[in-house]
Amino acid sequence: MLIKEIPLSERPRERLLKYGSNNLSNEELLAIILKTGTKGISAKELSIKVLNKINSLTNLKNVNIHTFDNIKGLGTVKKIELMAIIELGKRIFLEKNLESNLKYNNPEVIYNTSKALFTGLKQECFYCLYLDSKSKLIERKLLFMGTINKSLVHPREVFKNAYLCSATSFICMHNHPSGDPTPSKADIELTKNLIKIGRIQGIELIDHIIISENKYYSFFENNQMG
Repeated sequence: MLIKEIPLSERPRERLLKYGSNNLSNEELLAIILKTGTKGISAKELSIKVLNKINSLTNLKNVNIHTFDNIKGLGTVKKIELMAIIELGKRIFLEKNLESNLKYNNPEVIYNTSKALFTGLKQECFYCLYLDSKSKLIERKLLFMGTINKSLVHPREVFKNAYLCSATSFICMHNHPSGDPTPSKADIELTKNLIKIGRIQGIELIDHIIISENKYYSFFENNQMG
């Protein structure tokens, strides 16, 4: 059934206005985002196809723009809009953590609150989490993006940003798209270098966490911060 064939009061937008967004189904919310369908397919039917494709809403965090390539009626513009909404959702989650009173002194907690940054990435990205004297997050900053297996990190950028946000310590995080979070020789050398410079500068490196899709490696947990 096309949207125009549904009684006005039962259309997704009208139901949202009447009952509130929390009372709409996933299909209805997605139909509002998609706005229109295509010939013979309503926006609501199209939303069902999208949800069937990903199986679960939690899988939205793992999609990329090509995930929806084979869904008839979902053109480039709609795919771009979907990816923008998904990215905003990720950022809302991250901002919630940023604004909380969470202390960043536990590698597992750090991993769980930051892993969304790396979801679906096919190249290495290097972040620094800058902390205050109480181990609370001041700023989370992407400093470098590399190729699929190499990221060139310059310590001067790491410490420049630490000074700019008045951090007393920091945590490094980057991903291994290969799926294996075991540190490379370059990862180990970089960590040692940042520890050494941090001691001189008075801005301590607390941990370096390497993330893969479902696990992480913490230099702190593995006693490699000495």
